Amino acid sequence: MLQNRVDPWGKLCAVSERGTLMGNRGVLHNADQKVVKQWAHERWLTCLLQFEGIRRAKPFSTLNNYSELFFLDEATAFSAGHRPCHFCQRKRSAAFKAAWTAANVPAETFVPMPTIDAALHEERAHQNGTKVSFNAPVRELPIGSMFAVDGAAFLVADRGHLQWSFKGYGAPTVFAPELIAEVLTPRSIVNAFRHGFTPLVHASVE
Repeated sequence: MLQNRVDPWGKLCAVSERGTLMGNRGVLHNADQKVVKQWAHERWLTCLLQFEGIRRAKPFSTLNNYSELFFLDEATAFSAGHRPCHFCQRKRSAAFKAAWTAANVPAETFVPMPTIDAALHEERAHQNGTKVSFNAPVRELPIGSMFAVDGAAFLVADRGHLQWSFKGYGAPTVFAPELIAEVLTPRSIVNAFRHGFTPLVHASVE
């Protein structure tokens, strides 16, 4: 089983659930299909599983120019620090970029994507591979954000705070509004959510 399923902390895990989106951080595996690094560049993408009839190689093929990663949904991918690919998700990427720019550098009319990638990289991972997070009251988090409590990840959804798993989301959990939680979604992405961009979520949310 390949170590290519991504959790909200950005960790690469070996589980059977595939998820609804693919993505990459460059070539992370060796010839034995073992993960030997957490990222190869700062451009962490989220891609569609299928796009315009493109036939993708078998995951972790030695012929690939990236290691295929899989996510439960877009909210999970954003929590891990990925953003939409501009090739297979052009409109989605443009909408995210516009919201991110307006929320984080409103005085600028144009911010190149490499600049956004560099900013996200500072907000998502330390050099030793551990997750960058920040603390905030649960009541201040917009829809689509993810936070951690006692080692479990939760999604802020319309119907409450839903516990995350590779299979989907659980029933709503009640937290005190003043609870200070560890926020997993990078800060600038949370700002983009507050500015009107809402991530797509797994069907189990409903």
